[in-house]
Amino acid sequence: MTQAETIKGILLALSANFIWGVAALYWIQTKPVGPIDVMAHRALWTLPVTFLIVVYFGRLNETLALMRSVKFALWIALAALMLTVNWGVYVFAVTNERATEASLGYFMLPLLTIALGIFMLGERPRPVHILAIALAVIAVLVQLLAYGSLPWVSLTLALSFALYGAIRKQISADSMQGLFLESLCMAPFAAIWIVSHAGAGMGMYGPKVDLLLICAGIFTAAPLLTYVSATRLLPLSTIGLLTYVGPSIQLLVAVFVLKEPVTAVTIATFGLVWLGVIAVSAEAGYSARTLQKLRAKAS
Repeated sequence: MTQAETIKGILLALSANFIWGVAALYWIQTKPVGPIDVMAHRALWTLPVTFLIVVYFGRLNETLALMRSVKFALWIALAALMLTVNWGVYVFAVTNERATEASLGYFMLPLLTIALGIFMLGERPRPVHILAIALAVIAVLVQLLAYGSLPWVSLTLALSFALYGAIRKQISADSMQGLFLESLCMAPFAAIWIVSHAGAGMGMYGPKVDLLLICAGIFTAAPLLTYVSATRLLPLSTIGLLTYVGPSIQLLVAVFVLKEPVTAVTIATFGLVWLGVIAVSAEAGYSARTLQKLRAKAS
């Protein structure tokens, strides 16, 4: 890989994570449209965008042929359900002054993904993984003891997307094919919801909100397409580290733009999760360097 390709990959990955990081500023502009209504529009308008992309790359027939398998179709439907939950809860969070919780959820995501790999897929954990998961559990207990309730927004966002990732590993389709087929599953239900709810906010709050709802599909597909392009140019270790740019920007937006309060409990919770993330990232970097040295000696 050339230096130019590496730089291009980093810029693409940063662009995708920047869009995800400032997403709250987009979705909050759709108020007072309800979260379910926004999610329905997002699902509906993502379909034509992904359809055009799949057609542009000449992969429509190949993609639709995948749905002939009942097992594949069930996996896609389940993935679409997880994505629907994730989208809906995220929009609820950012439109109800809970963007900080949403950011925490995406910081917890890699730790929860590791936990799913251990408990659901039978993967063998490393000591650092156990430590990171323990720190995440302690962070949840801190919130439970402080507020008397679980941080359900954070947990739902992390769990739904971790499950989505685990399900997508069972599907023989790339990210854009998958998003198109998932949108294809969601679109009929989204259309029924929009029609049965008098447009679900469309035409009620002015042309600006209408345009934001219609462009929700582009806003959803653009960072994903950019991210997929980055994964083809960069090693996964680099992609993994750059992934934390998104929730970091989300947190900054929540605190400094949306003016959400930062309490001692918030600092403690994020601190514990960050310790876990840093530990996993450092161990992964060390393992990668060690493997590279061994390969160099072997050659």
